[in-house]
Amino acid sequence: MGASLKDVAARAGVSVRTVSNVVNDFPLVAPETRRRVRQALEELQYRPNAAARQLRAGRSGLIGLVIPEIDSPYFGELASLLVQEAQEHSWTLLVDQTDGDPDRERRLLDDMQGQIVDGLIMSPWSLSPADLRRRADAVPLVLLGEQDAAGLIDHVSVDSVAAAADATRHLIELGRRRIAAVGVQPHLVNGTAEQRVTGYRQALDAAGIPRDPALEVPVTALHRADGARAMRWLLEEGHAPDAVFCFSDQLALGALREALEHGLAVPGDLAVCGFDDIEDGRYATPSLTTIAPDKPEIAGQALSCLADRLRRPARGAAPEEPRPARRIVAAHRLVVRESTAGRRAATRA
Repeated sequence: MGASLKDVAARAGVSVRTVSNVVNDFPLVAPETRRRVRQALEELQYRPNAAARQLRAGRSGLIGLVIPEIDSPYFGELASLLVQEAQEHSWTLLVDQTDGDPDRERRLLDDMQGQIVDGLIMSPWSLSPADLRRRADAVPLVLLGEQDAAGLIDHVSVDSVAAAADATRHLIELGRRRIAAVGVQPHLVNGTAEQRVTGYRQALDAAGIPRDPALEVPVTALHRADGARAMRWLLEEGHAPDAVFCFSDQLALGALREALEHGLAVPGDLAVCGFDDIEDGRYATPSLTTIAPDKPEIAGQALSCLADRLRRPARGAAPEEPRPARRIVAAHRLVVRESTAGRRAATRA
């Protein structure tokens, strides 16, 4: 057991209240008394109970993070960055996953607010804007991803329309004309697939390339196996493309593997581009061209939104007016690697 305030007070010959005033850096303590208390604190190696102090202040120091898939490389990397950012605020991150199930998303959204979390960061796949509006407004909430926050909730995202257009335009500039889009998900309402297929179509239209509905391939999930199945379908059903834009790097890695098993040369016969810039893509053979969202910016902006919502006015100051919801668009960039440019032309990134 560590030393208590009572132990320190006995050593310094003062009251427990005086020790508390010194620990909390209150000004109304005589210099000599403050010196004696600090000496006693050091001699007894007193460590304040951070959890108890936070609870007394009406804060738990806990932030909830609700994501669709913990084992997703993209969400895993993002969660790691959020943990690091949370530490800068002396917060601890509690993580749970939903598998994109609407009932679980709704339950975690409600349950998290009933727990001792100061704020919540969530990436919903299945909840609609109407679902989010019906939530009990108990704790600050920040949305991640392309879900429409309807201007009511702080929201950090990437411009997926522009990013998808950048990826497709890159493939067009390489001379590709039969460009498949793998990752259409009509069963979800989070907006990710819808925005990415919109950007893909915009780039085709701008280049005067006719759209082929057969080249827009739906998937159940964004995993490697789904990408492999989509590529197999394209190749075996007579819809072989000369390039493929996949809505996640996991899809792209699956598609890449299936193409190689069918004897295609990448990028000679087929150029492949993903989205997310996960670590696996950098070390694939060939390395994967991708859209790289600025994940550190996403994590930093999400925690900054929560910090702003949780900041209290100075003692004696008038309460602040509620801040309007923020819509923050993080940067993205196209990273060209071997799967579209070949070994010599690929950039090192």
